[in-house]
Amino acid sequence: MSTKVVSQPKIFYGYWIVAATFLCLFITSGCGYFAFSLFVKPLQGDLGWGRGDITIAWTVYLLISGTTAPFVGRLISRYPARWIITAGAIIVGLGFSWLSLISQLWAFYLGYAIIGVGMSTMGHVPSSTIVSNWFQKRRGTAVGIMSAGIGAGGFALSPLIGGFLIPNFGWRTAYCAMAALPVVLVIPLAISVIKFRPADKGLYPDGEPAPTAADPTTNQPSDTKGLTLTAAIATAAFWLIAISFLVGNFSQAGVLQTQVPHLADIGFPVALAAGALGAVGFGSTIGKFVFGWLCDQIPPKYAWAIGLTLQAGSLLILMSIKPTTPLAIVWLYTILIGLSAGAWLPTLSLLVSTSFGLRAYGTIFGAASFFQSIGVATGPLMMGYMFDTMGDYRLAYIIVLALHAIALPTVLVVRRPRLT
Repeated sequence: MSTKVVSQPKIFYGYWIVAATFLCLFITSGCGYFAFSLFVKPLQGDLGWGRGDITIAWTVYLLISGTTAPFVGRLISRYPARWIITAGAIIVGLGFSWLSLISQLWAFYLGYAIIGVGMSTMGHVPSSTIVSNWFQKRRGTAVGIMSAGIGAGGFALSPLIGGFLIPNFGWRTAYCAMAALPVVLVIPLAISVIKFRPADKGLYPDGEPAPTAADPTTNQPSDTKGLTLTAAIATAAFWLIAISFLVGNFSQAGVLQTQVPHLADIGFPVALAAGALGAVGFGSTIGKFVFGWLCDQIPPKYAWAIGLTLQAGSLLILMSIKPTTPLAIVWLYTILIGLSAGAWLPTLSLLVSTSFGLRAYGTIFGAASFFQSIGVATGPLMMGYMFDTMGDYRLAYIIVLALHAIALPTVLVVRRPRLT
């Protein structure tokens, strides 16, 4: 009986996986994370809603997305990944279509709840799970390149949405355009490219050759090694990671989702503020790649600590900006906050895979992402209500700056539990 020999392609198929998941994150971030703040002032002016009321939708979106994440992590290992991502893209399209029609707050919240489910289903949980399966030696770099889609989405789509679509066609048309993107771009690529693990293509991680008979353990997939979700959440490491990323992302999201209205409030043109958000996306694109690469060089907890330090420094700069501040300082802030925004996904992904293994990576990463999502959901909410109460963001910025004193030491004491 002959054995089928799979020829090695010139370009390792894992890089096509990275490209496809890059696009998934490009859409989820550009239309979700980065775009939300661009609609705050238009909705406030057109429908008369308060910023705190509008920001509740952001909280709903992130809480639904975070709650869904552990279930997506479980589904992605049980059902064909391409259909999971396709379903997510359809749900996102339906959610943005609904938002283009709304005129009441409850409908606004429902739209973002629908989008939260879809973004989770086509976003960073399935993407990082798939890419982690395809790479071992270069996992950090691969996850970093994949994660750069988040920053690239903000860099490319924020100026398009905030600087062109909304001013020229209105926020309803902008939501319609955002509904079309996942359907037109993500679905065809997911169906034609996505494979869950190298074995589905007769390959091995990193494009390595098949193991020899003399050393049958070489290059074997490691997805059977590690802890279950139940075992992982019983460790101190899981909760230290969860707390650090919850607090760190509470601060980061609170700043990023208020920087456009804040810069507009103190006298900068709205187009420049939207452009600054795009510059954050550019910095995040670089940061995702840098922090992914860095996780291949040093323990990921130290990479996350560096990201938190950059985040605190950028906030100090933002708090010092006045209408007379040179634009160079504004751009310096945007690049630094963007670089720091690039840290969370590669470092969280690598912290989970190196601490708990790949046996239940999807569900453990989804559970950790739930806590990260709580931070992202509640930071802007707190900022919005503090603005409505006090008329500016200064005290809110001071509070989130102080929170770095919790996030930094918490991650630094993480110790890898014993794997089974």
